[in-house]
Amino acid sequence: MKIEISADMRTLQGTGASRRLRRSGKVPAIIYGGDQVAQPIEMDHNDLFHKLKLEAFHASILTLSVAGKKEPVLLRDVQMHPYKQQVLHVDFQRVAKDKKIHMKVPLHFVNAEISPGVKTSGGIVSHIMTEVDISCLPADLPEYIQVDLANMVAGQTLHLSDLVLPQGIEIVALGRGDNAAVATVVIPRSVLTEEAAGEAAAEKK
Repeated sequence: MKIEISADMRTLQGTGASRRLRRSGKVPAIIYGGDQVAQPIEMDHNDLFHKLKLEAFHASILTLSVAGKKEPVLLRDVQMHPYKQQVLHVDFQRVAKDKKIHMKVPLHFVNAEISPGVKTSGGIVSHIMTEVDISCLPADLPEYIQVDLANMVAGQTLHLSDLVLPQGIEIVALGRGDNAAVATVVIPRSVLTEEAAGEAAAEKK
């Protein structure tokens, strides 16, 4: 998904200026990184607020247009009001095509309902992770990583090393030797109790 956002240059800075911006329906923001100086910008609050609801907005290379100049960026930080539905500030990082980036991307779990652990054993898939930190070149950045649970059995745990990754993608944790658990199939206590009761009844016969 290609997402384009627009912004204007921000000349006035400081707490008072930022407060006035927010009252006028704008959000103060900044672009940093690369071989350029950090550039303060301002954005339309409503447009940004709705885009922040998109999963891909947090895990994609965005096209940011400032005063007609477009450049690829990543969303790096969002500051929200503690209780209002209001974006207070956002940070964007410039992206260089030839430099690897670190990014958290969501995990999309599929085929849980047909896995033996769920379909046959009455288990429930527990998602231990919902996103994973990856390293790749910008052109290789996926919107998400699919996790196929079709072959999982009761009691089985899927680890980071079990994930099938798109070409050019590395999992940061694995590079540190951390093969963390991603998902597991657990049997609910009610199912175990029913099975135990059934076995006890069969033994009495």
